[in-house]
Amino acid sequence: MSVQIVARRYAQALLEIGAEDGTLDALVEQLGTLGSAWDTSPDLRNALENPLIAHEAKKAVVAELCEQIGASVTTKHTLQMLVDRRRVQTLPYVASYLRELADRRKGVLRAEVTTAAPLSDAYYDRLRAQLEKMTGQKVVVDRRLDPALVAGVVTRIGDRILDGSLRTRLQSLKDALLPQA
Repeated sequence: MSVQIVARRYAQALLEIGAEDGTLDALVEQLGTLGSAWDTSPDLRNALENPLIAHEAKKAVVAELCEQIGASVTTKHTLQMLVDRRRVQTLPYVASYLRELADRRKGVLRAEVTTAAPLSDAYYDRLRAQLEKMTGQKVVVDRRLDPALVAGVVTRIGDRILDGSLRTRLQSLKDALLPQA
């Protein structure tokens, strides 16, 4: 079974548990933190995926990790279940799908805004207001930096990309000025 299918099932179950308990936002936050830890720590991935490491040692690592972030019982049990079923590699996908499902449930769209340099909070507030007006939904802006853009802003909302970067404008100008071969 594919990792994405498994992750979607866990995320759907967690959505229902979180909605029922009123802990959905905490679950999304905690699993997001754990998913980020998984993505950024090769040592964590090795400790939890390595077949030579004892199962009890893996559960101890999970317990310590959950304690460090102050994870809820549901988050702790979910992570332990992933370890028990040898599906811990699905953790970042579960976190991502859970955030997506929770956002959809709240009627929120996520916009990933990439800029070449940090911009003011006032700029992001104006951009968020404009995106909400354009989409008719509440928008949450996730900020990213990419110095390769040189200048400008690239905004991704779902499968829509609004590219106002200098890099793209220069490429368009080059394409317009140079004859096609």
